[in-house]
Amino acid sequence: SLSIGTGEALRPLFRRAGVLTQIKAASANLAFYSKRGRRIRVMIHDSFGMTDESEAYEARYWRRLEDGRIECDLCPRFCKLHDGQQALCYVRAREGDRLVLTAYGRASGFSLDPIEKKPFFHFVPGTPVLSFGTVGCNLFCKFCQNWDISRARALERLTERASPEAIVRAAEIALCPTIAFTYNDPVISHEYAVDVAAAARARGIKTVAVSAGYVSSEPRAEFYRFIDAANIDLKAFSDGFYETFCAGRLQPVLETLTYLKRETNVWLEITNLLIPGLNDGDREIDEMTGWVAGTLGADVPIHFTAFHPDWKMRDHPATPGATLARARQRAIANGVRYAYTGNVFDRKGSSTACPDCGALLIGRDGYRITEWNLTEDLLCRGCGTALPGVFEAAPGDWGARRRSIAIAHP
Repeated sequence: SLSIGTGEALRPLFRRAGVLTQIKAASANLAFYSKRGRRIRVMIHDSFGMTDESEAYEARYWRRLEDGRIECDLCPRFCKLHDGQQALCYVRAREGDRLVLTAYGRASGFSLDPIEKKPFFHFVPGTPVLSFGTVGCNLFCKFCQNWDISRARALERLTERASPEAIVRAAEIALCPTIAFTYNDPVISHEYAVDVAAAARARGIKTVAVSAGYVSSEPRAEFYRFIDAANIDLKAFSDGFYETFCAGRLQPVLETLTYLKRETNVWLEITNLLIPGLNDGDREIDEMTGWVAGTLGADVPIHFTAFHPDWKMRDHPATPGATLARARQRAIANGVRYAYTGNVFDRKGSSTACPDCGALLIGRDGYRITEWNLTEDLLCRGCGTALPGVFEAAPGDWGARRRSIAIAHP
């Protein structure tokens, strides 16, 4: 690994390290390679735009109540706080007469992932994405698959520090076309995510959000202003499930889905984690997929993913592959044109077929693209049907690789 700054001062360092540099000074797009052509891992020293650990960032979307409390209006929980109290998401708190975000500029880790892992199957396939998250969540899913991050109260879990500009610069150096807000729900770190997304948009870097969609209308509009794609985790299709297993409500999530599809240009995909005996019944799958096809449109991809026993549901059985295959088949029968399976090995369920002629358009083996049967205009070679999504003329070759990176703060 190398720990670096930016600019022309880097050239002597890289010459001593035996590294050839390719620097586009006008765009600050830096790529570093060894003499043997091997990509090296880069650490960026972020020396600007950061607050001290003892400081907090003033939050938006709150109001004072007549009884003296402060109400956070970011999400449908509307937490009402006395001085010193923390919101249920763990990262928003009252400090005197203001609401603050305690996790601004801090992350639980950074890595380079395949975009398919998020999952996005119709958004720049085969490319790497710079992924990061913070801590906390505004839902309390008993089956959470990332509970060590989403349920972490202590800021000590936030081991990485980086300004929005440093994150964008890291994506440029790593030749990553996209930054992902993932691992935990980004809406709770609203101000940080918005600043990162705006900085990325200014430098031509795309951003994607992996979220449960549990957010109020006004911050939702601001949050998605600079987001290019979203994968919304639709936990189930009943209020009972949301109330019992997530301590939330279904309707705000449906409103987010409808907003994204009807009022934005954000590319939308949906994930539904199927849990045996709880949300995997035929009737619920039919109601959900029928609503998606009828309200959002038949071209919105749905990913049915397998549950594994975790957090407060360790004694619950994992999802059989046959359950995912059945859900996929029912979704297609209900009008969804692109339905997938995930968290299991299923080449057919993870590949993209033409909904009109059935030809294989994109073959996948896990996160690796094995076939690409589209014309330069992204049409089916068999019948000419267009494939909806955000694509380059050819797929990337990142494959299933995952690389941890560090953005070092001095």
